[in-house]
Amino acid sequence: MKPQDPVSPRPILISVGTRPEIIKMAPVYTELRRRGLPVAWVHSGQHREMADALYSFFDIQPEHEVVLERKNGSLAHLNALLLEGLSSIYEAVQPRAVLVHGDTTSTLASAQAAFYLGIPIGHVEAGLRTFNPREPFPEEKNRELTARLAQWHFAPTAGAAANLHREGVSADAVHMVGNTAVDAALAGTERLQQLMQAGQLALPAELQALQPHLAHCKLVTVTAHRRENWGPGIQNVARAVAQLLQHNPDLAVVWPVHGNPAVSDSVYAELGDLAATLGGRLCLCAPLDYPALLWCLQNSALALTDSGGIQEEGAALSCPVLVLRDTTERPELIEAGAGLIVGTDTGHIVATVTELLAGTPALARMRAAVNPFGDGQTARRIADVLTRELVGA
Repeated sequence: MKPQDPVSPRPILISVGTRPEIIKMAPVYTELRRRGLPVAWVHSGQHREMADALYSFFDIQPEHEVVLERKNGSLAHLNALLLEGLSSIYEAVQPRAVLVHGDTTSTLASAQAAFYLGIPIGHVEAGLRTFNPREPFPEEKNRELTARLAQWHFAPTAGAAANLHREGVSADAVHMVGNTAVDAALAGTERLQQLMQAGQLALPAELQALQPHLAHCKLVTVTAHRRENWGPGIQNVARAVAQLLQHNPDLAVVWPVHGNPAVSDSVYAELGDLAATLGGRLCLCAPLDYPALLWCLQNSALALTDSGGIQEEGAALSCPVLVLRDTTERPELIEAGAGLIVGTDTGHIVATVTELLAGTPALARMRAAVNPFGDGQTARRIADVLTRELVGA
């Protein structure tokens, strides 16, 4: 691409829609603005109810938004709405490039819309693979298809870069930069501390009620939402949590429950009645905002999750992670010794958590593992590439 005038009003457009995408692209937005590059943000609307608090925390004001009027829950319907809405925005804005993140339906639709209009695409967190098209679904194919459309592939690790090379992506197009989740977690915890010390931010009431237990209890943070875990998987995880709490009076659990009934119905069916009998040691709450989640990870002995973002955030904050899946596209977590794959078998989860919390050296080794996802300078490296490619500096 020919260098463009650095004062051109045509922006680099960040196009995201889910909570994790907002978190992970905030450092890139901040760095591009710091350099004086024209940058704009389009919110594609998937997690609208969670977005405002994140945008406020990261000081982002989206210039554009897709208003999703969903008539059903099908992925085809969602993709069609996103593709049409994003295409209209791109045609009006005429961005010099579109940046997408990860592997959501927003990611794929954003890349498709840009491709159809001949707009260069940068894919942040490129190259993650499980090599299983159904785990996670539809994310595995979303990221594979996005790789076929992107011009710049910002890989978080050497393993992710190698995946892209094996798929035939040119070495010149792949940039091993680290993971922006580390940038966000480190900056976020610093800002969290500053705001709390200044009295400008308070933890949600549920976490305030949990705090007194931390003097004599080990805290475990639990999240689960993956489509492949709906039904028996999440039920098994909830049963494991119930057994752990009943057998360990020095254990406390916070579980921010995903709002999808496919998740919440299973969690509350297994744990709803138990919460009232444990004297506050089990906190079932609505999804937490980002600062509150960072607080939980900072104060947890370990995390149980099927979330990709928490695997990265846990590593950044020295919180060991047990992955509630049979595979992970972040094998570096396991290889570094910062996490374990435990799946959703109730007995295996209970046995693993019990052993780790029993004071064995294993948990200490996991906590001391070197973070494999980067050093907090990922956004700077991405901005370096875009400055060189788009501005010619």
